[in-house]
Amino acid sequence: MSRMGDVLAGSHAAWEFESDSVLIRYERGLRTPKLFQALGERRVPHEAIAAVTLSPGRRGTVVLRIEPREGADPLLEAAAGQLKEGSDPYRLVLPAERETLAEYYRDELRARLGGSGPAGEFLVAAPEAPLQFKAYDGKASFDGRSVRFRWFWTGASSAKWKAGDQSFPLAGLSGVEWRSPELFEGHLRLLRRETDGTEPAQADQDPAAVVFGLGYGPVHESLPFAAAVLAAVRRGGPAAAAVPAGAPRRDPADIAERIRHLGELHEAGLVTDEEFSAKKAELLAQL
Repeated sequence: MSRMGDVLAGSHAAWEFESDSVLIRYERGLRTPKLFQALGERRVPHEAIAAVTLSPGRRGTVVLRIEPREGADPLLEAAAGQLKEGSDPYRLVLPAERETLAEYYRDELRARLGGSGPAGEFLVAAPEAPLQFKAYDGKASFDGRSVRFRWFWTGASSAKWKAGDQSFPLAGLSGVEWRSPELFEGHLRLLRRETDGTEPAQADQDPAAVVFGLGYGPVHESLPFAAAVLAAVRRGGPAAAAVPAGAPRRDPADIAERIRHLGELHEAGLVTDEEFSAKKAELLAQL
């Protein structure tokens, strides 16, 4: 396979120009943004690229940037414009003295672009399942077939404890809503195909959402997770995922702790007698 050239290395990443794509390999190191380290590498087909730009950067640098087509990358689709400049996976920062070389690659790459307008499907691969991360109020996991939320008694609201741990097969989802913890209060909400028509509750009250801040579920963990779920939903459609077989048995110590916390909610008047009895029986059935 013929190549445009070889490798162009810059700050935190190196771009390898191939005949049909650009392979971006991210460095590992203390100064490399954690999102880049989590991604590892990304292959961007030429058909996924809308434009290539070269502009002056800060402190004697230039910036070579790929602009993906709308809808081509599940990561950017999930991010919905919330990524900070330093976390943009498609910026390559180079010393100003390499501007002529960067211009060459920009022009060569522009000549090979074939796509225009919104992409009809994701063209850049999403992070692969299984994935998981710890939010403030629970642990989120995705095995490629369903998303599970397991609530933490130290952070979950009484509404989520009443609802219990959640499992959402892909077939019942239409998408995801991700909010960056770097901008305000972060959350990941699963959008379901069937709803009762009411407005969604606040994320900390919604059993279909987990909430997080800078210390829980940061961008480099929650965004790849959201992108993977979004890509699986779009790729699979309503009949793609089978509901997993019976859930595994739970740790008795964990069940005991959850019953204890449920009792605290009951004593505080946040859970009725009927809700307490029903939820306790549900937890005991998991032993």
